[in-house]
Amino acid sequence: MAGITMRSWATPLTIGSFLLISVAGILMFFEWERGLMTVAHQWLSWFLVIGAAGHIAVNLRPLKSHLRSRWGKASVAVFAALLAASVFSWGMITGPQIKRPIEQALVDAPLSALADVARTPAGDVVQRLAAQGIAAREGQSIGELAQASGVDENRLLAIVFGLD
Repeated sequence: MAGITMRSWATPLTIGSFLLISVAGILMFFEWERGLMTVAHQWLSWFLVIGAAGHIAVNLRPLKSHLRSRWGKASVAVFAALLAASVFSWGMITGPQIKRPIEQALVDAPLSALADVARTPAGDVVQRLAAQGIAAREGQSIGELAQASGVDENRLLAIVFGLD
């Protein structure tokens, strides 16, 4: 495969993945998370990491020179401090922190409780599931149904909340 150098793929990969991740991140910031936006942002960010690593490898000498400058040192220090600070919640409860416990509570709750949350009669929830070929009882949880039926928990929640 002559002609394929690190420079020939690293820079285009960095540029393309940067555009993808930054546009997805901006849309997510404004809570426009449709389809697979969040999943794409999380998983395709690896392409940015790979592209940036290749770009850094190709441009290592200029990078070292830049890092010896006052601006280079300052930029690394500022972003390292921001990264370190972002690890802590500083007493704030954020959406991502509360999302997982809420999801787990929904998965563990009986269908009758989920029906109340969805403002739907429990019998209707059981019927929605039956219409999708999933035999369920009001006392079962989404977690139990997922194990018994082999259907993903998110898919089952979508059926319960009428998002299917």
